[in-house]
Amino acid sequence: MKEQLEKILQNATKELEGISDLKAMEDLRIRFLGKKGELTAILKQMGGLSPEERPVMGQLANSVRSRIEQTIAEKTERLRKEAAAAKLAAEKIDVTLPGKEMPIGRAHPLNAVLAEVEEVFLGMGFDIVDGPEVETDHYCFEALNMPKSHPARDTQDTFYISDNVVLRTQTSSVQIRTMEQRKPPIRIISPGRVYRSDAVDATHSPLFHQIEGLVIDKGITLADLYGTLDMLMKKLYGKDTQIRLRPHHFPYTEPSAEVDLMCFNCGGKGCSMCKNEGYVELLGAGMVHPKVLERCGIDPEVYSGFAFGIGLERITMGRYGINDMRLLYENDMRFLGQF
Repeated sequence: MKEQLEKILQNATKELEGISDLKAMEDLRIRFLGKKGELTAILKQMGGLSPEERPVMGQLANSVRSRIEQTIAEKTERLRKEAAAAKLAAEKIDVTLPGKEMPIGRAHPLNAVLAEVEEVFLGMGFDIVDGPEVETDHYCFEALNMPKSHPARDTQDTFYISDNVVLRTQTSSVQIRTMEQRKPPIRIISPGRVYRSDAVDATHSPLFHQIEGLVIDKGITLADLYGTLDMLMKKLYGKDTQIRLRPHHFPYTEPSAEVDLMCFNCGGKGCSMCKNEGYVELLGAGMVHPKVLERCGIDPEVYSGFAFGIGLERITMGRYGINDMRLLYENDMRFLGQF
């Protein structure tokens, strides 16, 4: 038994020298000192010894256990220190190195211009109102003085979900919903996505964004419409910006007008962008038609109002000098990174 104990000590000491990680150290401890370990197996044979041999072998066994445990403890502590040092070396930060620049996102040009427009109108006492993009024929057409047989529908050949449900072609539907739910005075803008069956090119898209405006109150005139739009354009394009109103026809306004903006490329002198006219067409507007007011429960003999609709893409392109609407949708970071 003495030889067995000395061999266990010798084997344990030799194997400990080659261990380089804590898991292997724990495996060795269990193999030699565990409940089913080699030393425990030897101690179970103590019952077969004579009374004279037992104390001697017991003392030797305790000595072997103590030496193995001490060696394991010392080696474990050393391995822990080495692991901690290695971790510190791997995670060391050189404070003299320059920091890593983290890219910061910016607002998309459409969102940036929309925020500017909303800020202008909020400053003039307008509310911002939203509405559904999937609309009924009533709100999208009929309530706007365009019955099913009206030829104006042809220019807005839209996407039909069913005979009575469409993707809205303009956010004017929000104006109708607002007039049905509120009593004058009303001052709102309603920005949002709209849909028309247009072929994709530099200035058209089947999906685009529109900002509709509506004011209903006593004594509202075209002068109020002009002043509101003139304020908006000067805020967006500068104090020297000029607009003009040209007679036009819309089923839901009477009188109606096309609003042109002084060409931001030539300053009104005439160039290829404005076809040498000095102005570019920007939006449609007019005084709300009396029939539209009546359908919404508003007395046209007491109240009047103006409405307008402007394409967000169009004013964004003018704001940043963009010549192709498709650039706003393609998510090309080489383009968007310029803003």
